[in-house]
Amino acid sequence: MRGPIALATLRTSAVLGLRLAVQAGNLLLLARLLGPQQFGAFAGVAALAVLLGTLSTFGTHLVLLGEMSKDPARRAQVLPYALPTTLLCGGMLLTVYMLLCMFWLSLKGIPALLFLLIGTSEILLQPLLIFGVNELHASGHIARSQWLQMLPMILRLVMLCILSIWQPAQVLALYAWGYALASAIALTYDILHLAQPLPSIRGWRLPRSAELRHALGYAAIGISKAGPAELDKTLALRLLPHDAAGVYAAGARVVGAIALPVTAMTLSALPRLFREGHRREGTHLLAWMYGAATTYGATLAVLVWLAAPVFSSLFGAQYIGIGDVIRVLCIAIPAIALRLVAGNALMAMGTPWMRVVFEAIGLLVLTVASFLLTHKADIQAIPLALVCAEWAMAIFGAALVMRVRSQNQRIGQT
Repeated sequence: MRGPIALATLRTSAVLGLRLAVQAGNLLLLARLLGPQQFGAFAGVAALAVLLGTLSTFGTHLVLLGEMSKDPARRAQVLPYALPTTLLCGGMLLTVYMLLCMFWLSLKGIPALLFLLIGTSEILLQPLLIFGVNELHASGHIARSQWLQMLPMILRLVMLCILSIWQPAQVLALYAWGYALASAIALTYDILHLAQPLPSIRGWRLPRSAELRHALGYAAIGISKAGPAELDKTLALRLLPHDAAGVYAAGARVVGAIALPVTAMTLSALPRLFREGHRREGTHLLAWMYGAATTYGATLAVLVWLAAPVFSSLFGAQYIGIGDVIRVLCIAIPAIALRLVAGNALMAMGTPWMRVVFEAIGLLVLTVASFLLTHKADIQAIPLALVCAEWAMAIFGAALVMRVRSQNQRIGQT
């Protein structure tokens, strides 16, 4: 049982290792080019776009993953309603995003066009790209799916390298244009290289009520899953000075990238979890995944804690206090790993709403703690709030997994 997943995890980890390098390059170059104040503004609005973009597909991208994992021919049943749903929802969410950026975040001196470019990329283009990613994933081409998902990041890294050499005056404006262009190029590449063509527009339709109900749980999963990784940057931009928000966002991106091997493991096991989630074999698979996540999380927490001064040197003197932020966030690393396992397990076992519940509780803890701690702990408020939220989700998520497994075993014995 462990062999195929371990091998798939190694292959996917190799791709995600490159993804980590690309993310690190993007993060370091952009943070140095923009400085903490502009980087904090960009990180906050981009995180908000990513968060809203998780709702654009209304969960149909996960419906596609689940259905194609069982039978690849079901692609033709899902895409005709998934694509128009994404365009309709994405258009409405893009409007909401623009209003939030202009009035709730109150960002002065940043043109609305920059928001539009970032929002279009994350709320329209990336959700459409994820259908191609999940199609490859469900077909067992997990490493290839990660290559496709990583393509926009690679293109943005190339652009940042050019900007680093060029050193233009309006870095943020140029990067926003390149940000959207990278997503457009990746989506075009995906469409041109699909194994099967997309369904004709004439065959598109709105989802039926039963299909909407089925997708609703996955839609809620999307925003609850992305929330802990993105909402904190937007809250930091709202509650902290922009330079402090930039320092926090840089540190949080570093720690978030540390969880990539756990992501690789859960991605590799997800199709099998969909098949075996209700059977006895699923217990052994979950035990193996939890053991690996615990070991990895604890080891990395210690290593990153010791390496915190290195990140202070990498980001430069402008990012004062980033080492302290990273050390606080290290406490959350084991919890992040355990939360990822619990979330994917609950989804694959057919209880997506339970995943929504425990991650929604985490988002509530994150939001309340951020507002309560900001006036007392300054820049450390958001890191401490994230630690509280991640451990709350890890503990509650594990309890729900045990409950579902116990219920499934009782049903199997009757």
